[in-house]
Amino acid sequence: MYINRLLEGEVREALKDFPVVAILGPRQVGKSTLAKYLWEELPEDRRVYLDLELPSDLAKLEDAEWFFSQNKGKLICIDEIQRKADLFPVIRSLTDSWGGNGHFLILGSASMDLIRQSSETLAGRISFHYLGPFAYEEVKGRYSLEEYILRGGFPRSLLARNIEVSMRWRENFITTFIERDLSNWFQVSTGNVRRLWQMLAHWSGQVLNYSSLSNSLDISSITVKRYLDLLQGTYMLHVLPPYLANVGKRLVKSPKVYLADSGLMLTFLGITDFNHLLGHPSLGRVWETVVLANLKVYFPFYQVYFYRTAQGAEIDFVLTYGDRLWALECKASLSPALRKGNKMAMKDIGARKLLVVAPVKKGWRMQEGIFVVSLEEMLGFLK
Repeated sequence: MYINRLLEGEVREALKDFPVVAILGPRQVGKSTLAKYLWEELPEDRRVYLDLELPSDLAKLEDAEWFFSQNKGKLICIDEIQRKADLFPVIRSLTDSWGGNGHFLILGSASMDLIRQSSETLAGRISFHYLGPFAYEEVKGRYSLEEYILRGGFPRSLLARNIEVSMRWRENFITTFIERDLSNWFQVSTGNVRRLWQMLAHWSGQVLNYSSLSNSLDISSITVKRYLDLLQGTYMLHVLPPYLANVGKRLVKSPKVYLADSGLMLTFLGITDFNHLLGHPSLGRVWETVVLANLKVYFPFYQVYFYRTAQGAEIDFVLTYGDRLWALECKASLSPALRKGNKMAMKDIGARKLLVVAPVKKGWRMQEGIFVVSLEEMLGFLK
């Protein structure tokens, strides 16, 4: 079953305007499904698809220039391009020679090296697009908010026929990702990565303390930092820097970490029932994870920070885009209330509006400049 993604129109337009279009995001979020859906709109003689996880397709690119030249005039889709990053100089030379737009659609699941290499090699020729797990806006007519929170946004988890199958898929995904993907791409201790990831599920939404993680796992702080970078670089974590407002106060300057998906977080926490979640101390941080995941899908180019001072002022998310600034506080309650520190933070950072994002059906104005909003309403406020 294909579910339309918010990114569809954006990618279609980019293919008209750029020689190369890249869709980046975690494994198993539907990049290939979206690409094939767009790719299949073209006649068969105007398209070619390569999955670099298949040895047969990888072999076709032993002489990549020859293969691409034979398929000039077609949309060439290359899946899991990080497996053959030496393609970028060839793609640059050919697109410069061919002229025009819409030659390559590339998909990747590892961001750090991929973005660095492609942005340097293809500067001015490539348009980047992020595809994350499903946003609630994409599935709200099919699933309740509670189902969405519990299962997360990975398609096979959300679309599973029951919660047991969903949980089993997530467990298998975690194992496969660590033991196959990370191990193939990087030199890691799979046991330590799993333990770190599980610990981060308990720490999701909290300020990072590398020394505590290092002591708990009995590995060096350098290794902890490296594994965190790998999980972030493969889109399994979101690491938020602090918003360093010039307010003359002692600011928390360490970053905060969030798992990229509520379903994965709940798998590590061992929660399979929504009633269990409602009584769990991590409920608030799970809701923050859901809100952040949706922000990343809706607004991939917005900068997201958090704000906290030693005096108790705190805002979950500070968003900036150009000269615009928004403050968001997440409340996992149908009757949300603000703390004094939230209002202090709003004043500190100069936010004219504070959005209190809650699991409500319809929001309301709490007081001057402060609005309670649902996930869907948040989208309208921030556009």
